[in-house]
Amino acid sequence: MFTVIGERINTTLKKVKAATAERDAAYIRGDVQKQQAAGATYIDVNAGARIGHEEDDMQWLLSVVKEATRLPLCLDSPDPAILEMAYGMVDQPPMINSISLEKDRFDPMIHFLKGKECRIIALCMDDSGMPKDVDDIFSRAKTLVEELEGIGFKRNDIFIDPLIQPISVAAENGTMAMDAVEKIMTELKGVHTTGGLSNISYGLPQRKVVNRIFLSMMMARGFDSAIMDPLDTEIMAVLKTSTMILGQDNFCMNYLKAVRAGSIIA
Repeated sequence: MFTVIGERINTTLKKVKAATAERDAAYIRGDVQKQQAAGATYIDVNAGARIGHEEDDMQWLLSVVKEATRLPLCLDSPDPAILEMAYGMVDQPPMINSISLEKDRFDPMIHFLKGKECRIIALCMDDSGMPKDVDDIFSRAKTLVEELEGIGFKRNDIFIDPLIQPISVAAENGTMAMDAVEKIMTELKGVHTTGGLSNISYGLPQRKVVNRIFLSMMMARGFDSAIMDPLDTEIMAVLKTSTMILGQDNFCMNYLKAVRAGSIIA
């Protein structure tokens, strides 16, 4: 099953930031329920955009989101103290976004994660900066998996983010991400891969078209999760169709169900 991490409850988005500042619970509830209906697996909650308000905003958002859905949540913050507070508020094991190999982030996150029941997004970032090639991505992924296994995490609970970079910056960034996903999924059996899908199209026109095609190509290499907008009906249609073509939809039942529901239209 492909894991869709619904990205929309994020205060970097203007409407969410305004709704959070104004404590507009109806807007947040409505968006969460739409994401759930569209097929989200997790609802990502990020309250980091309003400087000085992250703790209060995260508490408020979580209280509203929990009332709106029974889906598990993805707690999204670079601050272990915020994550500790948020972890104490959820009713079922969450996903944590995220850990990296940057020392200032890695050590406190490892301390926070010890003994926690959760899944974890692990970014292939270290103190030298963004990865430069497939071997660089894989080396970091391998280290992250070893470190997380060392504190008790199972591979099924580890989601490696190879750090998708804009193709507008370097022509090879698309193939680098695809090759890295294939290598991770082949050589680190049992882990998952995820990432911010829309990063690939940054700086380009008609970004949604780029994102949709890139998703299908990534899935063909083993990509089995994405941080994405489930309300983009076209990309969800691509997801369901690609799942079928990859042989992961017995008798095409989910595809046919989606067609009958009107969510896949030529």
